[in-house]
Amino acid sequence: MSPSNEDAPSGGTNQQKRNIQIIEWEDLDKKKFYSFGVFITLSIRATVYPATLIRTRLQVQRGKSLYAGTFDAFVKILQSEGVRGLYRGFMVNTFTLISGQAYITTYELVRKYVSKYCDDNTVKSVVAGGVASMVAQSITVPIDVVSQQLMMQGQGEHLSRFRPNVRWDAAGKSKRLFGPTRSIVAQIFAADGLPGFYRGALASLLTYIPNSAVWWPFYHFYAEQLSNLAPSDCPHLVLQAMAGPLAAATASTVTNPMDVIRARVQVEGRSSITETFRQLIKEEGLWGMTKGLSARIISSTPTAIVMVVGYESLKKLSLRPELVDSRHW
Repeated sequence: MSPSNEDAPSGGTNQQKRNIQIIEWEDLDKKKFYSFGVFITLSIRATVYPATLIRTRLQVQRGKSLYAGTFDAFVKILQSEGVRGLYRGFMVNTFTLISGQAYITTYELVRKYVSKYCDDNTVKSVVAGGVASMVAQSITVPIDVVSQQLMMQGQGEHLSRFRPNVRWDAAGKSKRLFGPTRSIVAQIFAADGLPGFYRGALASLLTYIPNSAVWWPFYHFYAEQLSNLAPSDCPHLVLQAMAGPLAAATASTVTNPMDVIRARVQVEGRSSITETFRQLIKEEGLWGMTKGLSARIISSTPTAIVMVVGYESLKKLSLRPELVDSRHW
């Protein structure tokens, strides 16, 4: 699992080619990493955003009052709101690019720090993934609170606490850029003050820290298992693209119950995780904890492939020039 071949036995050339080589922080040209990173991250977010919007609406609705499932939600949103409906709140959500860069930087730096005390890749992945998620969520939560309120407009507007008070033109567009966003921000502040922008912060941490801590070790685990089964000349990026969805499905299944609670706390303005959990169980039973899971798993395949290929390609593009010839991809 070492990114270099210096410590490998001289007779293990075939084995070296089979192992997935992890590019560590010290192997990267940081200028290239951040330059390419913004573009690739924005492309990834634009690709997966409709799935995020659909998942949020499914999680917040009561039973199947509006959508019967993921595909039904996709069709209904397209029919009644058009493609724009699938991207409600996207402009606000792009500000999470900041948290995305903070996440990756923290993940790589913590991996580097932990490697001083432990060489086990699983330990490094769990610790780094958890810490990175905690840092990123401190930035992401206020953005999520606003963008989720915008996601719920349109067909699902009755599920939202707030409705933007703005003027629209004949084409259904706001006459002011970020007009709906400004209206929602003002309403949240008027109703809850600054703490309103961190509503659900604990639920977010309880969702995304475990999700990140589970995803990374399973991603590396699945990649290694696939590399043992694949021909030695199989491109590593193909194996990583297959491992990503498997890890995403595993992490999504483990953390979905808390993700449902997080969505309801933030959109409905609830203050208690425990009370939200009790209300959900009372109204919809244990099956309520699986709401939106199919959307997460179905979308996890293209989402994880895009994310993994994008991230691994970013690291390869950012590799220090003197190390390029030492890697087998």
